[in-house]
Amino acid sequence: MLSRTEYIRQSLESHLFFGRIMMEHSFFLQTGFTPRDEKQSKMADELRIGFGNLLEDCIALANGVISRDAIASGEFITKYTLEAEKMTEFYTGIPLMTKLTQAEKCLVAGNDFHPRLEMKVSALNRRALTLLDRIIVFKSNILNDVLCCKMFTLNYPLLIEHILREAKLYRHLIQRLQSRDNINIRREAASQEAFWNQIMGEHALFIRGLLDPCEEELFNIADRFGDEFEELVCESRNAMDRTMPGDLEDLTDESLAATRRIREFKAQATEGLLECKIRSIILPLLADHTLREANHFIRLLKIFDKR
Repeated sequence: MLSRTEYIRQSLESHLFFGRIMMEHSFFLQTGFTPRDEKQSKMADELRIGFGNLLEDCIALANGVISRDAIASGEFITKYTLEAEKMTEFYTGIPLMTKLTQAEKCLVAGNDFHPRLEMKVSALNRRALTLLDRIIVFKSNILNDVLCCKMFTLNYPLLIEHILREAKLYRHLIQRLQSRDNINIRREAASQEAFWNQIMGEHALFIRGLLDPCEEELFNIADRFGDEFEELVCESRNAMDRTMPGDLEDLTDESLAATRRIREFKAQATEGLLECKIRSIILPLLADHTLREANHFIRLLKIFDKR
């Protein structure tokens, strides 16, 4: 059973990462709808604001409580996040909650577990689960409509599947935290690596598909990453049935090396978009979003490497 301090810390760190991810998913869906689907656009905006409010309350609770490693990982915000938000806001005309990024810049680590914090975190978890149930249904409905040719959106069907999987993972993690579940690190490592290797590979495919056709060099790099992570996904899934620790340790090392490389590629791409040096239809915030997910995976892999 999780200790009180681990329950609080893991819950808050999960919301700081995934809460922002869900807020941005809502935004990406919102910008992809056509004028016909005004109702869906409004729902996406409501969810974006809902997750933004959740994140705001989480930041207030997390200051002086979360770990130094989590803050340093770059999974909550990066050095590009604020500028990416401002440029994306300019492109879309949709006001983003940049005050949250400013607040996260001031987050500090610590052990300030005051008496009522556990109760407040539990309430935050319940709020998150309610929002997650809503966004999962919303994403599922959009995906079904797109696949049945009842809706057109500028987002790939695979991207909608991709963000739906992430929402389900977030809900699963919070449900387990609410139950104070202990985690089998070895089993969790294999399944988490399979999940996030697939996410990294799909990021490469999305980047490739959103680049201008003239960006041949970047296109080819993204293509190679897609192939590399496809192989790692297969290895990760096979590792879930293995019993030899050495196999999984080798796979973790391979995943860590590949994710570090794609992180650098994403960082360079984010810089290139912010400096208007890359031809694409990629919003700067989307690039920074994928960079943060790579940073999150790297932190997980480092934890798995110590098992």
